[in-house]
Order: sequence, then structure tokens, then C-alpha cells
Amino acid sequence: MSLLEVTDLKKHFPTYQQKLIRTEGDPVKAVDGLTLTLEAGETLGLVGESGCGKSTAGRTILRLLEPTGGKIVFEGEDVTHAEGQGLRDLRRDMQMVFQDPYGSLNPRHPVGAIIAAPFEIQRVKPEGGVKRAVQELMERVGLNPEHYNRYPHEFSGGQRQRIGVARAIALKPKLVVCDEPVSALDVSIQAQVINLLEDIQAEQNLAYVFIAHDLSVVRHISDRVMVMYLGRTMEVADRNALYEKPLHPYTQALLSAVPVPEPRRDRERILLKGDLPSPQNPPSGCVFRTRCPYATDKCAAEIPALVELEIGHQVACHYPAVRTVL
Repeated sequence: MSLLEVTDLKKHFPTYQQKLIRTEGDPVKAVDGLTLTLEAGETLGLVGESGCGKSTAGRTILRLLEPTGGKIVFEGEDVTHAEGQGLRDLRRDMQMVFQDPYGSLNPRHPVGAIIAAPFEIQRVKPEGGVKRAVQELMERVGLNPEHYNRYPHEFSGGQRQRIGVARAIALKPKLVVCDEPVSALDVSIQAQVINLLEDIQAEQNLAYVFIAHDLSVVRHISDRVMVMYLGRTMEVADRNALYEKPLHPYTQALLSAVPVPEPRRDRERILLKGDLPSPQNPPSGCVFRTRCPYATDKCAAEIPALVELEIGHQVACHYPAVRTVL
């Protein structure tokens, strides 16, 4: 049994037109039919350009946002519409590391109180007391335990992100959604945070949904990678299979833009024409067809199903092709 099973997940945001009469317009389809599975101890990378619905998908999976449709099953239990005490209990096993290492921390609270919040909210009394547990967590993530009473503004960006990691792992969850946890950090600090996440995963058998737009970071940390575009899944595969033999035109375009230390002269850069369509009015059929160089009338008429073409390699495309981009 998988730790997490998400089936046809949808998250639509209502819009309104304020004229003489306030009427409801077409919803923004931020996530529109996402399906994924995640095993204990596994890392699933979630990639795509800005606006494709990655962060919304992560927050909806954790029930920080109420899903519009679909099903979320965690450890065999349907938690799609969990509420009250059921949702509170779920929070012990499902946590999040946010993108902004400063915006996610309350500037009025000292670091000790921020990391201790999960214990107080869940009414957990750790052995040796909360302060000792918090200082052990600070030491585990590479912070000085003596800085227990300092405030977030007294720490650097990398240290603030470590505070966020300490808070997320305080109750030893089974799933952590990392929403671009290193995108706001310097490259040298990124490596430290990534290594910290990997060490904690090895110790606690954590499962990660790692959301990012940096494909090099995703390849380093992920076991499998899912490529999203306009709220839908384009391709899912093992990281090596995806990077070495991408089958979807969108994945091929993304990978052709990844910088490499010694690029070949014949390495082709695939440039996508046009802009990302509005999620409020997505194209018919395949949502990528307006920018796809291989699109036909069939792409406009039919939504491609996510089909497994090779073992563990799924693609949602009418005309999947193999093209070397690395």
C-alpha cells in the first residue's frame, strides 16, 4: 500500500465579474486532474514553469486548501474532506516547508516558540520537556541551541529555512511537502539545505513531495519526477529515465534549457513560442498544444490520457517522441 495516493485532484478558484450585478465567472483551474502515488521514504519531484499549479497542488494535498474534486488517500484512509479532529490528527503526519524562509515565520515570536508550536498545538509532551526537544531539533538542523530566544530577523536566509525544517520535522511526520525550499537561497546554502533534507529523510524514512523549478536540484534529490503544465500532468518517470530520454515535447523543451558545464556545439535549445495560456480559459484538448511544435487537429479535439509507454514512464501526449537534449 502506498503512503499517498492522489486521484484526479482538482482545485479551481472562483472568479467574479463586478458589473451591475455580481456574477460568477469562469473558475481559475489551478490544478485540473492530478494523479500521483508516493511510497514511504520516496521523493517525488514536481516541476514546471511558474503558474503551472505546483504550489497549489502541494497545498491541496496537505489540505491547506480544500480540493474542488478528486480523492486524497493517506495510509489507506480517504482524507479528501477530513475536518475537525481528523484533520488535526492528520497534521502530525503531513507537514510543509514553505518557499519564503522569512514570510513563513512569525516575526513577533522567538525561534524557540516557533519550533515548539507543533508540540503545543498537538498537545504533545516530549520526554525531557519542550525546551529540550526544541534545542535538540535546532542542533539537528545545524543551528546553535543557545539561540533559542532569538527572533527570525536575527538569522540569515539559510538559517531561517533550517528553522522551517526543524518546525516541520518536530512531530516526526511521514510526509513533508517542500515548496521550493531553496529557490530564495544562495547556491552554496542551497546545497547545505538539500543535504540536510536528505539526511533527515534517511533517518526518519520521510517521504517528500519536492516542488521546484530548478531541474538540476530536482534531479539530485528526487527518485521520480512529475512534469506539470497548466494544472495537468505531462510526464512522470524515474529521474534518470526522464532526464536521459524525455518523451513529452514540453519536458524536452524544459531540459534543453538546463545549463550544463560543457555544452556540446550541436546541443539544440528548444524555444517555445507564445505565452502560458490562462488557467481560467485553458485550450481545448491538450493544454500544451498552443505552444507545441507537433500539434495537430487531434490535439485540439482530444485530451491525451496519461499512458505508461515504458515501465514506470507515463506520458500524456498523442505523439510522444524520443529526442536527445542532454
